[in-house]
Amino acid sequence: MTFEVPAHRPHVAKPAGRIRQKNEQAIIQAAEDEFARHGFKGTSMNTIALKAGLPKANLHYYFTNKLGLYVAVLSNIIELWDSTFNALSADDDPAVALAHYIRAKMEFSRRNPQASRIFAMEIISGGHCLSDYFSQDYREWFKGRAAVFQHWIDSGKIDPVDPVHLIFLLWGSTQHYADFATQICQVTGRSRLTKQDMEDASNNLIHIILKGCGLTPPN
Repeated sequence: MTFEVPAHRPHVAKPAGRIRQKNEQAIIQAAEDEFARHGFKGTSMNTIALKAGLPKANLHYYFTNKLGLYVAVLSNIIELWDSTFNALSADDDPAVALAHYIRAKMEFSRRNPQASRIFAMEIISGGHCLSDYFSQDYREWFKGRAAVFQHWIDSGKIDPVDPVHLIFLLWGSTQHYADFATQICQVTGRSRLTKQDMEDASNNLIHIILKGCGLTPPN
């Protein structure tokens, strides 16, 4: 019997035209840069428009107000993270699946550190702008991921660990290197985290987490 869990697709929309997609992507990227630097309160729609190279009127055509754009930026971040977990299956090799997820999340942290920090700042502030996003649909998606881990436990594939806390550990450890890069650099004496630093961190996280689940890290 095939064990399946639904993918997380909270925002289903019709395919947009190329120009619209291009403009929306440019706006979200510009907004991400501004929100990461100045926070929600310190960012204006005008500065985002200048950063995106679009008239302010165009900005309001795609996003009615700053809050709507801010939520779109946050939603985009979470969906990129969660897409790596969507295909998780009870039939997967746990060691391979977990190692793949850790590497993918760490690579996202390396390439998109600002996005991770925006999310962290929002959650630390209370996560009020994400209350609608973390709806029943998202909770069901989360339960589906935890169910896969529980299936692995019941099948004797991994040690009996709490699936919920394991997911939290995966989330927190892979985002740490983006959110707290400044602290890591100051402690280690680095000017910045390089690609090799992130690869080394990935290898160590894979070793520690998989060993904690009673697994042997894949080659």
